[in-house]
Amino acid sequence: MTGILTACLVLCAGLWANELVTPSPARELKIAAVIDCHGTIDEGLYKSIVRRSEEAIEAGADYIFYDIQTYGGLVDAADDISKYLIHDVAAKAHTVAYISKEAISAGAMVSVSCNDIIMRASTTIGASAPMSMGGTLEGVEREKIESFVRSVFSRAAEANDYPEVLLKAMVTRQIEVWQVKNLETGKQEFFETAQLPTDADAYNLENKRLIVKDDEILTLTDSRALEFGVARAVVKDFDEALAFLAERDGVTFDKPVLVFRPLWSEQMVRWINSPAVVSILVLGIMLGIYIELNTPGLGLPSLLAVTCLVILVGSRYLTGLANWVEIAILVIGILLLLVEIFVIPGFGVAGFLGITCIFVGLLGMFVRTDPGELPWPKDPMAWDEMTRGLTGVAIGFVLFLICAIFLTRYLDRVPVLRSFVLTGSVARPDTAAGVAASEAERAFEVGQVGEALTLLRPAGKARFDGRIADVVTNGEYVKEDTAVKIEEIHGYRIVVTVAPQEPDVEADG
Repeated sequence: MTGILTACLVLCAGLWANELVTPSPARELKIAAVIDCHGTIDEGLYKSIVRRSEEAIEAGADYIFYDIQTYGGLVDAADDISKYLIHDVAAKAHTVAYISKEAISAGAMVSVSCNDIIMRASTTIGASAPMSMGGTLEGVEREKIESFVRSVFSRAAEANDYPEVLLKAMVTRQIEVWQVKNLETGKQEFFETAQLPTDADAYNLENKRLIVKDDEILTLTDSRALEFGVARAVVKDFDEALAFLAERDGVTFDKPVLVFRPLWSEQMVRWINSPAVVSILVLGIMLGIYIELNTPGLGLPSLLAVTCLVILVGSRYLTGLANWVEIAILVIGILLLLVEIFVIPGFGVAGFLGITCIFVGLLGMFVRTDPGELPWPKDPMAWDEMTRGLTGVAIGFVLFLICAIFLTRYLDRVPVLRSFVLTGSVARPDTAAGVAASEAERAFEVGQVGEALTLLRPAGKARFDGRIADVVTNGEYVKEDTAVKIEEIHGYRIVVTVAPQEPDVEADG
């Protein structure tokens, strides 16, 4: 009997010792990558996120963290990012929205499109009601765009297990949301007022809690998002976010974490497409053309206009807003206008067609269309996108008018800038230097008739009684060797017009 007891004790001791020395199963090693989603959400950011996500997947990333810091942006760009995250990236890697500062408006749309949302302490998410730069959205127009945005949030809620009704309350004010405890599961569930359960045995209806009033847009702090199941966790930093997922999913993350930053070219294209920069580019185009038309010969003003135009068109093309058809129409318009200016005197069919083509080409670059489609917005989001672009154009045009008035009245008085405008410096045949303005006024008289030495388009040179002067017309184009008459003299500026032809007088026989 003693032997049997001893054998049992030895066997138990052996099993216990074996348990002590057997290592626990090793956690699976995973690779994590970080992609920032900062600033305005636009097409440039969408293309950058696609490029960087593909690079992260090719590098073997199992978890991709999207660092969210944005107050929103374009709805269609956010929808493109949302569809890409749900349909493409989620099939290859686990997506996590790490809200490091704020995820407002379109930023919330991008965040809920990830498998998990982890919020840093003292951050917010929500306030996704659509806004329009063109004015207030009301009635059917507002419901049309809100319906689309709600569908995007519903799609994300179904894909990633977020409370759908709360996400919809981030979009529409008229949604009243209640929190009710399910007595069977013990979980808190959310319902719109019209869908509140009536079975008191299944739900604790007496203690239901109003979460969102019918005139509010839902915005959640980190603690409320965690309480309501929108956020999976609230952390103090990114390392704690990694630790949370490692513990929850039973994995270990390889170090260091891969970081994929936007290229400088991507950031520059996004910056160029902002309304403020578009205004400056439009100002440069129009100002360069204006100065060139008032200054003989091609020079820096033409280079300025061409450079600004190439930057504007190129940036729209790189973000997918301009296609080859719109660029071709724009180029044809410019060529027709140049023909009208340099080949065909006056203004006619070529000039009208040129301006029309330029207008259609530029308009098409502010509306997202496929080649061959009429460049006209089809929905409120397209209208808003076009309005953003045309706002920059309008501001640039207003700035151009201000600068044109300044150039006309004051620039000839600034010594450093006189070379950029027609100064009307007058040189005598036997003098290399120009005469002073007072001498020019004495040398030439209003009504004096001379001859155009060059094509006036509208600036050029003319000869009056053997003296050569730089002159300008009031916009008309005058051929070489045409008789011209001085209409006005303002310091160095001599304004001429075509001299009327004197009728032939037949001598008496």
